[in-house]
Amino acid sequence: MKAFLLAGGHGTRMRPLTDTVPKCLLPVCGTPILQIWLQTCKRFGIDEVLINIHAHAELVRRFIGTQTTSPRVHVVEEKVLLGSAGTLLANRSWVRSEEFFWVFYADVLNRVDLSAMLRVHQSRNPAATLGVYRVSDPTRCGVVDVERDGTVRQFVEKPANPSSNLAFSGLLIGTPRLLENIPCKQPVDIGFDVLPLLPGNMIAYPISDYLVDIGTMENYRNAQTTWPGL
Repeated sequence: MKAFLLAGGHGTRMRPLTDTVPKCLLPVCGTPILQIWLQTCKRFGIDEVLINIHAHAELVRRFIGTQTTSPRVHVVEEKVLLGSAGTLLANRSWVRSEEFFWVFYADVLNRVDLSAMLRVHQSRNPAATLGVYRVSDPTRCGVVDVERDGTVRQFVEKPANPSSNLAFSGLLIGTPRLLENIPCKQPVDIGFDVLPLLPGNMIAYPISDYLVDIGTMENYRNAQTTWPGL
């Protein structure tokens, strides 16, 4: 199995911490987030990981060089950020022969049972399976409307008037059909530009496990006291 680990953001909401350290290397209970992700991938049988990097790229390269027991890691430095979907499009040849692949947002700290999520995906073979969870402020998220059978009826990124509080978690399983729907522009975003094009062709996997988006200082501080470890 292969996974894209999207780690190229500037981490502007995490300053001043990210002035000198990339967000993916910030520690949670003493362990860098990137290390937690690589351990997670190994635990669930993901053999290869492609990581896109931008800010503090050399620090990320050095860290990956110290990881001897993790999955095989491919590092792609983006001098100009391509957007989350742009990274997939630029590296689509890497998953050309795959029936499916994972996409992880690197700032999502979680203990999701990826094996269970994959079983659901393989039972129905949609264009994409989105991990979804309940949030208190859906205006800051990609909001999902779901049919009773789990089919995604609608996806809206950061809506002013959200129709529900069910949000995309930053974990998904993609397929070649997902890649075929990425618009040829730059930058191009998964939430704004791709998922809204696939109503009826995606399913939602509800997450009740631990999951925190540590893209803000408040959530990052909260994770230091709530993270249970792998």
